[in-house]
Amino acid sequence: MTIQWFPGHMAKTKRQVMEKIKQIDVVFELVDARIPQSSRNPMIDEMVSGKPRLFLLNKADLADPDVTEKWQRFFQSQDTEALALNSQTGQGIEQIVTAAERVMHEKHEKMRAKGMNPRAIRALILGIPNVGKSTLINRLAGKKITKVGDRPGVTRNQQWIKVKGKLELLDTPGSLWPKFEDEATGMRLAATGAIKDELFESQEVALFVLRFLKIHYPEKLKERYKLNGIPDNDIDLFDEIGKNRGCIIRGGEIDYDKTGALILRDLQTGKTGRISLEEPDEL
Repeated sequence: MTIQWFPGHMAKTKRQVMEKIKQIDVVFELVDARIPQSSRNPMIDEMVSGKPRLFLLNKADLADPDVTEKWQRFFQSQDTEALALNSQTGQGIEQIVTAAERVMHEKHEKMRAKGMNPRAIRALILGIPNVGKSTLINRLAGKKITKVGDRPGVTRNQQWIKVKGKLELLDTPGSLWPKFEDEATGMRLAATGAIKDELFESQEVALFVLRFLKIHYPEKLKERYKLNGIPDNDIDLFDEIGKNRGCIIRGGEIDYDKTGALILRDLQTGKTGRISLEEPDEL
């Protein structure tokens, strides 16, 4: 399956970032904790080259905590700090300003030594669609600043947001890249809700998810769908889940569209359990 999605407003985002980057002190790259590598836009490296960066692993409440710790150690091995967050509840949010101050400490000390008083840290927040940027910004600001949606593509304009007098955030629309070189990247993004439903086949992505769960989280798979065992054949597994969850159409046949959508919804809402779809040692 090939997924391509690069609307005009995303191309505009790239131009806007390039225009503003000189004003930025630190870049906050927001990624999905379940797929930290797949949810990174490789264009960001080009756009913010040379700027200090802080990785924010959002939706950590949906990810496998052991795998999230592996990702934090991985990013730290690259001399970049990574924080695990849940922007919905606010868990971990208080760490962000402190981490930004750590990143800027050396520069600010040099300014003070010259008799200069550092201004508020200017941070650029970047992330792919539906990774939780708007919710995070509203949490940081302590009030509703940006529109929040559960579908990709809600944020469309840049805006500066002040945070506790210590931080000024530049929000931008979420941006995906024109083409996914690796098919599995597109599958993971679709599975976690970063891509609009109408751009992919839910059955195909659901089968990708089931194959992954069979290998990495078989007990969670059995528990969620009340399976006594896991069939070797993927289609048989799909059928059994559809039957167990009542996804039946006239004549007793399995409703494959409904079953596929159900599997993806369970994953995206955490009903399948805390699942991470990739680990650093796969890089």
